[in-house]
Amino acid sequence: MPSKPPSPLKALQQLRPSDLRAVTQLATQATRGVTRIAEGVHQSVWRTMGVSGRAPEQTGGLTGFVYRTVHGVTELVGQGLQNAFAKLEPLLGSLVDAPPDTPEREAVLAALNGVMGDRLAESHNPLATPMTLRYAGKALQWTAMPPMPQATGKVLVLIHGLCMNDLQWHSHADDGTPVDHGSVLAATLGYTPVYVRYNTGLHTSQNGHLLSQALEQLVQHWPVPVEEITVLAHSMGGLVTRSAVHSAAADGITGWPSQLKNIVFLGTPHHGAPLERAGNWVDTVLGSTPFTKPFSRLGKLRSAGITDLRYGHVLDADWQGHDRFRRKPDARTPLPLPEGIACFTVAATVAGARSALAERVVGDGLVPLDSALGKHDDPQRTLVFAKPSQWVIYRTNHMELLSSPEVSQKLVEWLAPAC
Repeated sequence: MPSKPPSPLKALQQLRPSDLRAVTQLATQATRGVTRIAEGVHQSVWRTMGVSGRAPEQTGGLTGFVYRTVHGVTELVGQGLQNAFAKLEPLLGSLVDAPPDTPEREAVLAALNGVMGDRLAESHNPLATPMTLRYAGKALQWTAMPPMPQATGKVLVLIHGLCMNDLQWHSHADDGTPVDHGSVLAATLGYTPVYVRYNTGLHTSQNGHLLSQALEQLVQHWPVPVEEITVLAHSMGGLVTRSAVHSAAADGITGWPSQLKNIVFLGTPHHGAPLERAGNWVDTVLGSTPFTKPFSRLGKLRSAGITDLRYGHVLDADWQGHDRFRRKPDARTPLPLPEGIACFTVAATVAGARSALAERVVGDGLVPLDSALGKHDDPQRTLVFAKPSQWVIYRTNHMELLSSPEVSQKLVEWLAPAC
């Protein structure tokens, strides 16, 4: 029997004082966006009738006055509500305890950040997710580190993918058995798991800079001397990891890179994901006629993090000075795997056996096998993983990499110290 939807009262109980201001800001932006689309369609119709417009997607006369009024009123009302809620936040916060973090709430915020996290950060929206390292479910505060009696010198850093969060590393196999790669490696090899939570809507290289800085803080404040850092990265998290290693070298950061021993990539789109390129095609198709061109704005709502997945951008130079929505060939600066670090990759396919179709088209449903294995037609772009450091898992999709006991076993096999 389907469960009943939560009551309005229960839904309100999940809100925090800052959420009121954040949602108001989103509603204001949405209203302005829809109004711009309507105005663009209106102007397109007038142009097809031979009536010249003043400026692209901007109407004149009485109609233009109406649109400008809607924009102005929306801005005034939105700003007024945000100012009011900002003043009320301290009072509401003192009267009402903030609801606890729930997996459902965090999943919604992670998805929202993945789709439009760059816009949330740019507008200083309270819903924007900051880069944090988390231990035992809590964000680490460098000035007030929590008691960590179980901490070891072997740190395992787990980095999630697009539209996800750190809680989603805790999963279940098909038979309902709990699966957490971090817990398995902690129990078998003595690692201490530290989970990364970040805004996946930002450019990959922006998150790379932030991750590098956060890991340097971790090394400086860890309660015992750090002997080894191993990174386990799922999907986009692998691109962020490669970017962080490059960022550390460029910025002269040496603390955490000197302790980095292993990187394991799970389904990382090293050379991009076809679905983002399909989204880029949507932009092109919508912009091909006067009547549909205003709706191309909808395609351009997707975040910088998503468009970076088109070809697997990891460097600032891959996107700076470029129109990220303009269709163009892959012009990335080649970045090889970091030297002196053991790199492993797990690629998944939903197919039951290897075939050209499984490798080049199907993959894990999101990432083709060649992309996850680092293979590329251009030798300069190929990421060279040693044969024993590559593994293909069959009948497994992109998300099931997080809940596969077979993946856990492979991680233990790879990371166990040589006897």
